[in-house]
Amino acid sequence: MNPNLERLQPYPFERLNALLAGVQAPLGAAINLGIGEPRHPPPELIRKALAENLDGLGRYAATGGTQELRHSICRWLERRFGLGDGALDADTNALPVAGTREALFAISQAVAPATPGARVLLPNPCYQIYEGAALLAGAEPAYMNTTAATGHVPDLAAVPEATWRDCKLIYICSPGNPSGAVLPEYWQRRLIELADRYDFVIAADECYSELYPDEDNPPPGLLQVCHAVGREDYRRCLVFHSLSKRSNVPGLRSGFVAGDAGILRDFLRYRTYQGCALPLHVQAASRAAWDDEAHVRHNRARYRAKFDSALEILGPVLDVSRPDAGFYLWPRTPLDDTAFARQLFEQQNVRVLPGSYLSRDNEGENPGAGHVRMALVADEAECEAAMWRIRRFVEAL
Repeated sequence: MNPNLERLQPYPFERLNALLAGVQAPLGAAINLGIGEPRHPPPELIRKALAENLDGLGRYAATGGTQELRHSICRWLERRFGLGDGALDADTNALPVAGTREALFAISQAVAPATPGARVLLPNPCYQIYEGAALLAGAEPAYMNTTAATGHVPDLAAVPEATWRDCKLIYICSPGNPSGAVLPEYWQRRLIELADRYDFVIAADECYSELYPDEDNPPPGLLQVCHAVGREDYRRCLVFHSLSKRSNVPGLRSGFVAGDAGILRDFLRYRTYQGCALPLHVQAASRAAWDDEAHVRHNRARYRAKFDSALEILGPVLDVSRPDAGFYLWPRTPLDDTAFARQLFEQQNVRVLPGSYLSRDNEGENPGAGHVRMALVADEAECEAAMWRIRRFVEAL
C-alpha cells in the first residue's frame, strides 16, 4: 500500500460521527447543518435534459468531453467574469470533470512532483481534499492560517521565502470554505506575481462563486484577474467550478477546470489514464445548466432569505456575521467548538461541524477552533427551525 495513506487524517464527518456516537438526541426531527450538500430541488431543465439524452448510456464518452459542453463552459466563463467573446478556446482552455472534488485531488497528482522538499500550499482551515491530494502526491502540505485578524484571507507576506521556493502548487478557495471570505482582486494579482517569480501553479477552487448576496457585486475570479492584467494565456492559473452548489445537483458530479492550455493538455493526458469521463447524458444536462442563469438567480434569492432570517435570530446571542458569499455561517462559539457541537446535538438534535475539524494545528494555533460551520442548505422552514433551536441552546448555557 502507498505509505502516505497512513498520513491521511479522518474526514471531518467521520470525526463528527465519532463525537456524537452514543449521544441520545431528543425526540423530534433531526436537522443536519453539518454537511454542505445543497437540498434545494434540482432545476427542471436539468431533469429534462437528462431524460432526453439517456441514449448516451449506450456509448463511451471521451475524457475531454464534447465540444458542445466545452463551448458552453467557455461562453459561461466569458459572460460571468467579463472576459470578452472568444477569450477562451473551447478546445484548449476548458476540461469537463466529474465534480471539483475529483479534479482538485487529481491536479496535485499531475503537477506536484514527488521530490524531496516539494510543497503544496493551502489555506487553514480548508476543504480537506487539498491536504490529502498533497500527501498522496508525495508533497508536503504547507498551511496558511486564516483568521478574523487576516480577514479570513491567507497572509501572503507571512509565508517564508523558502516555502515559496519549494512550492509547486497552491490551493486557494474563493469564496472560502468555511468562512465565505472572497479573495480581493489585488490579493489575487499579488499571488500571480509570486507564481511567476517562484514557478508554481495556482488552483483556484471557485465552486461557491455563484452564491453571493448582492446581484450587482459578484465575487471576482482568477481568470477575471488574469484578463485585467493582460494575462490572456492564463499562464500557471487554473479555476475549478461545479454545478453542485450553483445548480443544486451534487449527485450529477459535474464540473470543469479551465485556464492554462499547456497545463490542461497534460492534465487531460493524466485523466485519460485515470478515467472519470462524464457520461453523455450528464454532459447534456450540464450544458443546459451552464446555459441558464434564471435558476441560479432564484437559488441566490433563497439563500439571501435564509441568511436574513438566520442572522436576525442568532445575532443577539452569537458572534456571527453574513459571509461575503457561499452558504455557510461561521460563528464563534461561547465554549469549546467540539463541546458546543456535542451539547447542541444532545439538547436540540441539530448537527453542526466543529471548526477545529476543518483545520490543522499550525504556528501554535488551530485557526478553526472556537468556531462551528453551519450549512444553510435545507429549505427555509427547516433552517429557521434550526436557528431557533440553536438560539434556545445558547441562551440556556
